[in-house]
Amino acid sequence: MTDLSFVALACGLIIGLGAIGACIGIGIMGGKYLEASARQPELMNTLQTKMFLLAGLIDAAFLIGVGIAMLFAFSNPFK
Repeated sequence: MTDLSFVALACGLIIGLGAIGACIGIGIMGGKYLEASARQPELMNTLQTKMFLLAGLIDAAFLIGVGIAMLFAFSNPFK
């Protein structure tokens, strides 16, 4: 295998594992939000605001990983 193939493999792992982590995190957070809003419906609006804020932060972390993977893919130091 060449150095370029290792870079492609690393980019795929960064994007794939980041996507899996973000999906699992948002799924767990959504489930906990539903549990919390079922227990205390009067706090639903504040919980919803915090849930959407955290969903944005989780997606931002994944997109930062995608950006780093694209940096490795397009500015390859092994060329």
